[in-house]
Amino acid sequence: MSERAITKPGAERMGFFTDTTVCIGCKACEVACKQWNDLPADGSQFRKGGSYDYTGELSASTWRHVRFVELLEPSEERRTQAAEALAAGAGGQAPALPATGGDGGVDIARAVADMDRWVFMSDVCKHCTNAGCLDACPTGALIRTEFQTVFLQPDVCNGCGYCISACPFGVVDRDRIDGRAGKCTLCYDRLQDGLEPACAKACPTDSIQFGPYDDLVEIDSERVATLHGRGVEGAYLYGAGDEPDEQLAGGLGAFFLLTVPPERFGLPAQAESPIQENVVPATLAAIGAGLLAAAGVAATLLGAARRTRR
Repeated sequence: MSERAITKPGAERMGFFTDTTVCIGCKACEVACKQWNDLPADGSQFRKGGSYDYTGELSASTWRHVRFVELLEPSEERRTQAAEALAAGAGGQAPALPATGGDGGVDIARAVADMDRWVFMSDVCKHCTNAGCLDACPTGALIRTEFQTVFLQPDVCNGCGYCISACPFGVVDRDRIDGRAGKCTLCYDRLQDGLEPACAKACPTDSIQFGPYDDLVEIDSERVATLHGRGVEGAYLYGAGDEPDEQLAGGLGAFFLLTVPPERFGLPAQAESPIQENVVPATLAAIGAGLLAAAGVAATLLGAARRTRR
């Protein structure tokens, strides 16, 4: 199926970049997205066992989702203390609890300072170069815009759900009320008027950046180099700047700067759409079936020819 796309002279590819090292988990992007796109709230009830991450995941009504990820690895200070304790033959002893005061009570200030570190990531549709959802759509509801983003036309969607299973990131979801699919549009209506998307506009730390795609990749590759110079060796770009044979879904229109493995954020290490991954096997299967059928026809004709000679 050929890709349906809008073309416009002079339009260039636009993209999102999300820097997890400066995200503070404020959820301003979520709120701005819902307000601009008139999406329903997810219900932020404070309850036992609840969390500030009440949205939980991307859905048909949540097009931006801030993930809360707890880093359980011990700090360098704790690693040093453990190494010194082992070297002194103190292995097997109970570790010191710095949050505990001399009277056995809990020092709240020290407990807060000693809490495990958290990182946050504002997740969104990746607007893939090789968009599996677009390839799977039978009605033309999903199209490529002049900004090279993937836009879903709700009035054309018939709710078949093919795009949902074709997305390797689990982004697309079916609305529980009308059954049609829904996902981030990268604020296509705002882009047409020269405005940046609502989430990027609302982000107070510039964790979410928007602009010409090639410029973003260049600027944020420099950001990674800067972090490496500061000792953050684990910083890398997820979804951009990869070699052609290592690209995720052909390159992501919304990419991220991460410092931990992508799986910690619920992102796949490999991300080819099932519909695209099955193209070659399906083609080979079709060729094999065709050859088998041809062999069957040839055998039938050969048998008929032998009977005729008799």
